[in-house]
Amino acid sequence: MTDTNDSSPNGVRGTLFTAPGEAGAERVARPRKALLSSSMVGSTNRGRVLQALFDLGPTSRAELARLAGVNRTTISGIVQPLIDDQVLVESDPMPANPGGGKPARPLWFSPKARPICGVLLMPDAVHACVATLDGKIESERKMTLPDGRGQVAPIVETIAECVGDTLAKARRTPFGIGVAVGGMVDTDRGSIITVNLAPSLDRYPLADDLGHRFGLPVKLDHHPRALLVGDRWFGAGRGVRQFAVVYTGEVLGGALYFDGHLHRGTSGAGGELGHTFVQLDGELCRCGRRGCWDTIATLSWLRREAGLAALPEPELIDSARLVDMATRRLPGAPELLDRYARNVAVGIANLQQTVAPNTFILHGDVVLGGERLLTAIADHVRSMVPSRPGGAIEFIAGDAGDGAALLGAAGLVISELLQLPI
Repeated sequence: MTDTNDSSPNGVRGTLFTAPGEAGAERVARPRKALLSSSMVGSTNRGRVLQALFDLGPTSRAELARLAGVNRTTISGIVQPLIDDQVLVESDPMPANPGGGKPARPLWFSPKARPICGVLLMPDAVHACVATLDGKIESERKMTLPDGRGQVAPIVETIAECVGDTLAKARRTPFGIGVAVGGMVDTDRGSIITVNLAPSLDRYPLADDLGHRFGLPVKLDHHPRALLVGDRWFGAGRGVRQFAVVYTGEVLGGALYFDGHLHRGTSGAGGELGHTFVQLDGELCRCGRRGCWDTIATLSWLRREAGLAALPEPELIDSARLVDMATRRLPGAPELLDRYARNVAVGIANLQQTVAPNTFILHGDVVLGGERLLTAIADHVRSMVPSRPGGAIEFIAGDAGDGAALLGAAGLVISELLQLPI
């Protein structure tokens, strides 16, 4: 799986590296602003090597050469600039094989590499972190945002304060800032389109603002897509050719990954799964339309129904509390748990019937429900989707907190600015 590449910027005649399991390699457009030295910019080969390391973990030059079908000299020409720029490091030699030969020295991300800033922006709070290239969060800060229906300036200043305090803790200047937004975004312009629970941020050019303030490249994307990026580089999606992410909480969203690519749609309009229709003429959604999946599978629905079922403290209920009540067989709790699982499942079943990702990674509130809720959702989905050869559906519990989204926001920078296509 190679293709000749005679115009490498570093003058090395080599091959185009294709990560294991890929049908072919694609040339990736140069980022608008180079963050690495001139010897590293523009080489798809190096991006493919880094992608392989994310998928495989620490890997030797010999193994990379074997997987690429090229010689050691070619691989060395690709990885040595990465070592020189302190992106990669060769670890101590591993024990030699019984058959002899030179001990392998696995390549991995250097602890001296420049980090990345990841930011999660939700309607009520901003959470920022500094993360390493191999997905370790080194420092973080979370701040409550002013009222999202008030003036935009205090909101933006709070975001900037949180990001600035986080950047100040970085040991080196980060490669860039990745921002995951809990709302619709225009990925081409780096601006927010709308945040339903914080309308003051609607149409705000956040990427330009943060880039101007901190002098760093900024990549903005939808929160569920950032979750998917985090799963792709650091989580259960590593090395998986296609999967879907579904997030539940105060809102509902999702993202799709097919044949090695994240689906964004035109200007980032794709993947608004929470506003797909599941009930014709159903309940009015906060978006102004009726029957959205968001109206029957979020915490607002669950808490309202818990109140109608006379469950204790319905305004505080989440999946963990509901499962606990159902386990104790409080009247109405087992039935509500099953209805909630079915409501989540109906949107997943529609997604499976439409594009068949086969693997679903769930994040957010439903993860708090543990195995019982995950199993209930999976059983409902399988009862709704006809069985077919090769159509086994897998469900994986992701993250109930902010960690995956923060790493996913950081992963947006990895994907865009280190030439790792996604």
